[in-house]
Amino acid sequence: MRSTGSRYQVFTDEQWERIEPLLPSNQGRRGHPFGDHRRVVEGIAYRYRTGIPWRDLPREQFGPWQTVWKRHRRYAADGTWDRVLTHVLAEADAAEMIDWSVSVDATIARAHQHATNTTRPDQDTGGRGESQETATDRG
Repeated sequence: MRSTGSRYQVFTDEQWERIEPLLPSNQGRRGHPFGDHRRVVEGIAYRYRTGIPWRDLPREQFGPWQTVWKRHRRYAADGTWDRVLTHVLAEADAAEMIDWSVSVDATIARAHQHATNTTRPDQDTGGRGESQETATDRG
């Protein structure tokens, strides 16, 4: 795989050519047209790769963080990310690059009844009194 050339660039040109046609176009869009898709999507991917807060995105490379965040939110809401993921997975599966083996862990961690945020049932729980009481306290 080719290097991207910049520490801020996440996608190679080849990877971007696969993703770009799946993104919404400005065709028929009223109001302010989308800016450079690549710059914004690189910002989204960079943010997730590094784990930095949205506000800390380097403005010189990705533009205003608000634009990057809003576009990410819009793509999540309108199903764009789902379409991109489905397309990329289908291509990888067709090229037999995915191992669909699944590992299942059946570990069970039981929580105490008071560890939930549900209300206490109205029925008798079977205890005679509070667990902190001693036989002499019950008198």
